[in-house]
Amino acid sequence: MATVFRDQRTSFYCGCSFEADGRIDWASCGYIPRANSKRARRIEWEHVVPAHAFGQSFPEWRQGHPSCVNTKGKAYKGRRCVRKVSAAFRRMEADLYNLQPAIGEVNADRSNYSMAELEGEEREYGACDVEIRERKIEPRPSVRGDIARTYFYMDKAYPGRGIIGAKRRKLFEAWAKADPIDAWERKRVQAIQAIQGNRNPAVP
Repeated sequence: MATVFRDQRTSFYCGCSFEADGRIDWASCGYIPRANSKRARRIEWEHVVPAHAFGQSFPEWRQGHPSCVNTKGKAYKGRRCVRKVSAAFRRMEADLYNLQPAIGEVNADRSNYSMAELEGEEREYGACDVEIRERKIEPRPSVRGDIARTYFYMDKAYPGRGIIGAKRRKLFEAWAKADPIDAWERKRVQAIQAIQGNRNPAVP
């Protein structure tokens, strides 16, 4: 992903500049750490559609697998198990269209929460326009269309995984309309297509 973002080193949720080694310039976006200053100093590659959201559609995530036993003979399940035994999950987890650079602290706080619109504008990260509460995340308006189109892509590329329900589809359709495709989004998609080999029909 470093090559994709070589000319656009800007964090997704907050719009902060970052260096090639992942160090973030807080002053570039007015970022103030909420609590975890160590993770706030680095870029992490965030799954826009959380692995948890599609991982639960795999039985190995929910129930485990005979191959998922640790060195002490104890069975395990969840992400670790399905990653071990399912090539389909590994493809989804590694899909570059679903990855964006995020400040580590925001990535940690986002967890696997759903996208939503929340009441009020409580800023917990300085000037960064992202709200995370009630197990939901409201991103800044300028990336909402990008998020919607990422969900549309993942839902189409991996059918049957329950990625978008009817209620959220309406929200994402509104976001996609309010925040249309821009030059950078198109350039990013073209760069990923050159690396990954498949096109993204959500960004024609």
